[in-house]
Amino acid sequence: MPGQKLSVVVTRRLPEAVETRMSELFNVELREEDRPMSRSELVAAVQRADVLVPSVTDRIDAGLLGQAGEKLKLIASYGAGVDHIDVHTARQRGILVSNTPGAATEDTADMTMALLLSVTRRIPEGLAVMQSGKWDGWAPTAMMGGRIGGRRLGILGMGRIGQAVARRAAVFGMQVHYHNRRRLHSDIEEELEATYWESLDQMLARVDILSVNCPHTPSTFHLINARRLKLMKPSAVIVNTSRGEVIDENALTRMLRSGDIAGAGLDVFEHGNEVNPRLRELKNVVLLPHMGSATEEGRVEMGEKVIINIKTFDDGHRPPDLVVPNML
Repeated sequence: MPGQKLSVVVTRRLPEAVETRMSELFNVELREEDRPMSRSELVAAVQRADVLVPSVTDRIDAGLLGQAGEKLKLIASYGAGVDHIDVHTARQRGILVSNTPGAATEDTADMTMALLLSVTRRIPEGLAVMQSGKWDGWAPTAMMGGRIGGRRLGILGMGRIGQAVARRAAVFGMQVHYHNRRRLHSDIEEELEATYWESLDQMLARVDILSVNCPHTPSTFHLINARRLKLMKPSAVIVNTSRGEVIDENALTRMLRSGDIAGAGLDVFEHGNEVNPRLRELKNVVLLPHMGSATEEGRVEMGEKVIINIKTFDDGHRPPDLVVPNML
């Protein structure tokens, strides 16, 4: 009906400023508990909403979409990744999908460098010594890590975040190499001083540090598998701030334990919050709870993009961050 506000269901707690603005614009159901919706709660949500606002913790698969009501016309996801949404089935059912690209680029690139430095300079180990109260003072051979200047950084996935990582790495004096589904334009390569490798295997054998910045798709699942991990130098370090499914976590754990890979900094995990317990035991591994985009500024910006996508759709136009299957 003309003048009637869209019915919007939000699956997780969002920053207060975002929730306030949503409440002003839409007939919104906000989440009181900061926990993922159960499957039954998601089913009920897609049956009563015009717009669903899920996050990466919600699995919007074909089975769920098959139970959606006729009202549901837009899934305005809070986040850049859409591997938790069956975009193809949604489009077949006439449901649009939008996301929030770019909002977390700088924050995630910052976290990539933080993890890279944490592993190579053994920052968590130093922190643990200080917190234990057992520090005996400076010594010439104590807590020695490695210098990152001059090292080869291999970036897997040279989209927004990969390029932001490349810019930061160059400032630290690193040599930037990359593998991507498509080669960048020569002007961008020149700006980033980045060397392209068509062969991922060849790049992995030559880099000192690998940064995983590609999305999770069927073609990138376990892209870094046991065979490819064995191509890397024993002194190599792996950092992942993208999606855990890109790396075979069990294979990585085995090689870290055996010393065939020197270290890893992981912000994401193959099975969500079910982290391989053997990883927690390793001193050469830094684990973070998916903090890559966790800044107040970034999370509010993500919410603002969600609102713009919904408002544009409500005004009868194409959401600016529309996801289409051939993009994936």
